[in-house]
Amino acid sequence: MRKSILAVFAAVAMVFGLAVAAGPAQASTGGMADGGAHPGVAMIVFYSAEGRFRCSASLVSPTVLLTAAHCTDGVLGKTFVTFDSVIAEQPPSGLPAASDPRAGYSAADLAGRISGTAYTDPQYSHFTDQANWNDVGVVVLDEAVSLPTYALAASGTLDALAPGDVPKTTVTAVGYGVELGQPASGPQRRVPVAYPMIRRSVDMRVQSVAAQILTTHANVNPGRDTGGICSGDSGGPVFAGGVIVAVTSFGQPDCLAHDGLQRVDIAPVQAWLAGFGVTP
Repeated sequence: MRKSILAVFAAVAMVFGLAVAAGPAQASTGGMADGGAHPGVAMIVFYSAEGRFRCSASLVSPTVLLTAAHCTDGVLGKTFVTFDSVIAEQPPSGLPAASDPRAGYSAADLAGRISGTAYTDPQYSHFTDQANWNDVGVVVLDEAVSLPTYALAASGTLDALAPGDVPKTTVTAVGYGVELGQPASGPQRRVPVAYPMIRRSVDMRVQSVAAQILTTHANVNPGRDTGGICSGDSGGPVFAGGVIVAVTSFGQPDCLAHDGLQRVDIAPVQAWLAGFGVTP
């Protein structure tokens, strides 16, 4: 995990090499391999003072990726981007390393690859103010890509849900989060495992809609609940009706409890994104 949040939540970005468990695994989200269903959803890889991390992001224009602020805040150098659905079935990941990790990726490190520059919503509260969460960032690509782009939901889309319809509503999250699997030895408690490193999608039931945060039920009751998010899903899009209503923001370290998603159908977020030419 990149960092703890208020000792309860955890940022859903994972430093490479932390999750090394073996044995059979199934998607932590209870979802499925995404394949080519969402070709405009990317994995982004970046360096900060704490190390190298990965997050998820979605193409909202040919040159702009939408992600979470905690996936852009403090980034050193460039951000590496890949739209490959399957990164690696087993280690090594094959992802590039910076020639100088203290400076992050340089243009030379990422020559011939997709890259961009990270920007963070200046109103991002670093998870200190739920009324002004603003966990939103973008990566502006160095060159445009020819892949599908996704539209933002209109402002107030989630507010239009009647209270009785909230628990009946399902949203779809897409990202490169880790799985939960059984370790090769020791207590047979499901733990995050780093491989296979692939893009997945999962349907989740909405629990509540607040001013900034959408919460959903995680996959704590297989057969009843539909799924949840895990490390590496941060910043990935959350769709409702084919448009992006939120990005993955936070979850529990064991990926087995309620999930928190940053709404993007709200005025403060949409005002900032408009500065990058991104509007509903």
